[in-house]
Amino acid sequence: MLDSGCGMLHDQAMAEQWFIQVEGKQYGPADLDTLREWKADGRILPANPARRVDVDEALWTTAADIPGLFQIETPPVQLRPVPDSTSEPPRRNILFETFQIYFRGFFQFFCLSLLSIVPIVCAELTSRFIDTAPGVNVDLRTLVAVGFGLCMLVLRIVLIPIYIAGIQILTAELATGHRIGFFSVLNGAVKYWPRVAGLGLFVYGVFFLLILFALGIAIMVVTSSTLFSIVLALGLLAFQVWLFGRFFINVLFWQQFTVLENANATDALRESRNLARSGRDLPWYQRPLWRGALIVSIWFAFALAITITPAWPMLRDYFTELMRTQDPQALLQKMNTNLQTHGFDYPALALNILQRVLQPLLGIAFVILYLDSKGNDDL
Repeated sequence: MLDSGCGMLHDQAMAEQWFIQVEGKQYGPADLDTLREWKADGRILPANPARRVDVDEALWTTAADIPGLFQIETPPVQLRPVPDSTSEPPRRNILFETFQIYFRGFFQFFCLSLLSIVPIVCAELTSRFIDTAPGVNVDLRTLVAVGFGLCMLVLRIVLIPIYIAGIQILTAELATGHRIGFFSVLNGAVKYWPRVAGLGLFVYGVFFLLILFALGIAIMVVTSSTLFSIVLALGLLAFQVWLFGRFFINVLFWQQFTVLENANATDALRESRNLARSGRDLPWYQRPLWRGALIVSIWFAFALAITITPAWPMLRDYFTELMRTQDPQALLQKMNTNLQTHGFDYPALALNILQRVLQPLLGIAFVILYLDSKGNDDL
């Protein structure tokens, strides 16, 4: 019955005859198959006037209204579900992809981590040979050790932009399924050194000043004796925290735009701010700003735990002594004596190296978040 019905419709369409106007001239009558041939040859367009033979000459429509000529009829049965254009785009599993990319390119990420690990280890080892005991003359060995430690510090600072750019390049390549050698990553990262170094100096310099001012205000709160000064200091501290948060939003994706988009300093900061504030139609926990803040919070909690854990007994003793003593100079002298008698802290150095080995995870997570937010922002 269905086949017979389709045949009747086809016969009816074949029986219909149409006139077509092209550049003011009338052609026809022509059936639907002939019109399809004309359309395939490019002789008629959807905007050409058209009318059926049995319709009054004044009632012209367009070729687009001829059934079955330009319209594609929807099949009665859908073989696969049509995606809902109003549904939310799929979100990346940042945690899973971060570890997946990290282990896939572990050798390259480890080599990039050596850019910061080697100067740290060299500086720590040379510090053992520096004799800081009072009354000891500064000899040539001490001067060489101090000079070498300063050189390692400068080398580490110089290599930071290469490390940052390398993380971006390597993660972007692995995220798109490409393989890239370490020296290719290093060669590409060196090209971004001036731009990353300049913008990084600005970003980290502002963060350092904001933290420094916040610590100064916090000390003022502790040492204030009048109610007015305490309220003023608390107000300044709250304003400082607000400034820190605003600046954090503006520079959330500065590394990604500087390297992956090859943007200059001004464009990188502007695009970083726009992307961080995007996604306002999404739930708050899916917006780039809050996802980035969560990533940073998890990493700093981990880094703080690694830093404090080996030194916690010593810090606890210092805090207890601080609550009891009123002489800061005596406390400082006691801290110096404890450091000299404690010797070289191998566990602390090992944990510091572990932190540097795992630090690429932070950069990888932000690149994935950038790609996810950028892709969904373009939809």
